Amino acid sequence: MDIRQEVLQILDDVLSLKGRSASFSNDTPLLGALPELDSMAVVALLTMLEENLGLAVADDEIDGSIFATVGNLVGFVQSKLAH
Repeated sequence: MDIRQEVLQILDDVLSLKGRSASFSNDTPLLGALPELDSMAVVALLTMLEENLGLAVADDEIDGSIFATVGNLVGFVQSKLAH
């Protein structure tokens, strides 16, 4: 499974999207577009990404732009894994 697929699966699991994430493109808007993605869901999503992918995300790295689109989120995860 590639990083994008893993991120989409985690997104689907955390937000209980019931497979809807499979149809998401990189341009699919997230924050503000998915009612399931509220502030508590952002925390749960970050926790799952850290646990499942072995990331460490500092509080000062988090801003709304990360969650603007699927592509932004995937890019953020890829940049964290590259370190």
